[in-house]
Amino acid sequence: MSIERLHKGPRMSQAVKHGGTVYLAGQVALDAKGGSAADQTRNILDRIDALLAEAGTDKSKLISATIWLADIALFNQMNEIWDAWIDPQNPPTRACVESKLAAPDFTVEIAVIAAA
Repeated sequence: MSIERLHKGPRMSQAVKHGGTVYLAGQVALDAKGGSAADQTRNILDRIDALLAEAGTDKSKLISATIWLADIALFNQMNEIWDAWIDPQNPPTRACVESKLAAPDFTVEIAVIAAA
């Protein structure tokens, strides 16, 4: 089976396609750095939509999502945006945890796995 890597860098790829599955790296809000959790979530989901489309799939084919919040008190703010975005007929499995993120300007990080 072939492996296709999208947006490769020296440390990681933003997406990897293998065996009918697309794995996305954890996405942060590069265009909403320092913004509210809602703004960051919205930016991240836009990035996820774009990467999934580039890989030939979309959010209706999500299998799993992992969400990291710098402060679990942001849970409702993030969920408001997530719930409006997610395909309600095809919700993925999901985990959401509080965790210290790579930079203090980021309060939300999301990684997903989808069928191709």
